[in-house]
Amino acid sequence: MSPRRYIAHLHLHAEPDEEQLADILELLSGVTPRLQAFPPDAVQLDLTSALRYFGKDPGELVQMARMRLTAMYGIETSAGLAGNRMLAAMAAAASPPGGTTRVPADRAGVEAWLYPRPVAALPGVGRATATALGRYGLHTVGQVAATPAATLQRILGAAPARMLAERARGHDPRPVTSATPAAHMTADLVLDRDCLDPAQHHRAVLGLAEQLGLRLRAEQQAAGRLTLTVRYADRTATTRTGTLPGPTDHSPVVIAAALGILASLGLERARVRAYALRLDDLRPAARTPRQLTMDPADERARAAESAGDRARRRFGPAAAHPATLAGPREDRPRGDGPRPDRS
Repeated sequence: MSPRRYIAHLHLHAEPDEEQLADILELLSGVTPRLQAFPPDAVQLDLTSALRYFGKDPGELVQMARMRLTAMYGIETSAGLAGNRMLAAMAAAASPPGGTTRVPADRAGVEAWLYPRPVAALPGVGRATATALGRYGLHTVGQVAATPAATLQRILGAAPARMLAERARGHDPRPVTSATPAAHMTADLVLDRDCLDPAQHHRAVLGLAEQLGLRLRAEQQAAGRLTLTVRYADRTATTRTGTLPGPTDHSPVVIAAALGILASLGLERARVRAYALRLDDLRPAARTPRQLTMDPADERARAAESAGDRARRRFGPAAAHPATLAGPREDRPRGDGPRPDRS
């Protein structure tokens, strides 16, 4: 039995330009790396591999993605959640603005949701096809699904009939196809409520930098530049960029640079709602020269970092993290952290 998939289709109630759409995809890659854009106003996400990492159900992950889009870009969405791409897109089309429609995962649930729908709701069924089917009394998806293949072939022809029969039964084996890896990577944190505490700002940015360091090593990349964006309760934002000492995948270097930028912002009285940390100037780590050092502390730090990476891969992201992030859960910034790898 094949593993169950969870596909989300987000319809954006806006038409972002090419540059903003690229930023939106990078933002959503913090939920799952398996995502595909459908310009000008839709994105599909394969949430299957993200469930275990976040410890959330698919509906909660959809809400996380929608909240990020609203908090960072002010974009409202409607969403569909289903076991394949076609059903997810149909569910999103059936959702009101701000709503999410979830197609049941079991076969009976799929049929109960899909079969009463007009045949024109199926992708690829235009007015001419719907009219031709209507002449034979085939007005709903269920009626088409129950029609013998030979009858459909006489009406539409062999190839269109086979495709229509598969879609009418809710079948769609197409995977979500990720685009070429971006030239940058982003981690973000959207808070449940405004934050005024400088210590919480420090911990939030430290956590994002730690996650990006792990992601760099997982993807065998090194970064040369870092940008921090802080978005406030009134939806204004501050963005600062800094150059790293050299191309690196070493978390302490990324953390030091991120916290340095944070300190320069002076957020003591700011009401912060979200943070985004972005690494640019990416290059393969294997082809990046590393400055040799006689300091044994540097080698120990890298050995400890490597051991922590192995522990996370085996036991999950909470297996190893900086001591500053190990406090009680209620003391941590509340929100959804980034996904650190593209596995």
